[in-house]
Amino acid sequence: MAITKKLINWYLVNKRDLPWRATNNPYFIWLSEIILQQTQVAQGLPYYKAFTSKFPTVFDLANAEESQVLKLWQGLGYYSRARNLHASAKYIVNEFNGVFPDTYNEIIKLKGVGDYTASAIASICFNETTAVVDGNVYRALSRIYGISTPINTGKGFKEFKALAQELIDTKQPATFNQAIMEFGARQCKPKSPDCIICPFNTSCVALQKNKIEQLPVKLKALKVKKKYFNFMVMLSADQKTILEKREGKGIWQNLYQFPLIETKQPVNILEIEAELECFSILKNRNFNVSIYNETPIVHKLSHQHLYTTFWILTIDGNLSEGISTTKITDFPVPILISNFIERFNF
Repeated sequence: MAITKKLINWYLVNKRDLPWRATNNPYFIWLSEIILQQTQVAQGLPYYKAFTSKFPTVFDLANAEESQVLKLWQGLGYYSRARNLHASAKYIVNEFNGVFPDTYNEIIKLKGVGDYTASAIASICFNETTAVVDGNVYRALSRIYGISTPINTGKGFKEFKALAQELIDTKQPATFNQAIMEFGARQCKPKSPDCIICPFNTSCVALQKNKIEQLPVKLKALKVKKKYFNFMVMLSADQKTILEKREGKGIWQNLYQFPLIETKQPVNILEIEAELECFSILKNRNFNVSIYNETPIVHKLSHQHLYTTFWILTIDGNLSEGISTTKITDFPVPILISNFIERFNF
């Protein structure tokens, strides 16, 4: 098809020089694809280099402690990706003796791998003719063909997947898949794409109908929830503090944090002091409470906004059950807490 040839020709001229494009090692491609989920290339590139350096083989990743993996992932967000990555590495080592599965149907069984990632790995590493559909592909195809079906629906996925599968070059599926993703990322950008130099500017339906900004269509997500986090930063005379591991499902699972008091609205120092009665570690201890940031730090996640306040608890005496403040950077923590640790002079 003409569109297929144009995409590939555009890609061969305009593709970026990225390290995962210099290999067809499925372990490295898998790492890059997981890192780039929900992440821009510029942000993900240093993490890719760090992971391939620290864990050069799937055996190295499988044998690592989860805390090591989370620490290396720190700041990238969506930490379930790191936990799934680690779990899948163990699965590959235990079930396949470290040999990466080589078909779409086997790859998609890996934890944290969906249709897009399985298609990317299967096509790039094993030349399987299975089309990728990600945000860049949705955007490019919806504009070129003028498709208004919402992309975040089952119907939308099936429609765009079928179209991409129809367009894919069966002789070079890896090149086509990378071409259409790169085209969406660099040429058919979300905002103000340069349509003058686009190879499809004479046939693009969205351009002809002045719908570039309206496509692709995405149904509105659920209302974002507000949560109020109050972290208790305990500091003892022997230079120790308390970090707790987040258990159970939810955000930041298995990461560490300062003791947390979650409230339904912002609270003042008197309300916090009343809440502190629930901490057994503070019983029979003298301590002073002060606020670190008067204005809450708003940490925005995809489904919730965290209004965060750090409270400093200066404790008389020692904290035998605490950790040395000099060791605090050894623990994997959410970027919100990492930024505080970096700013605060322990």
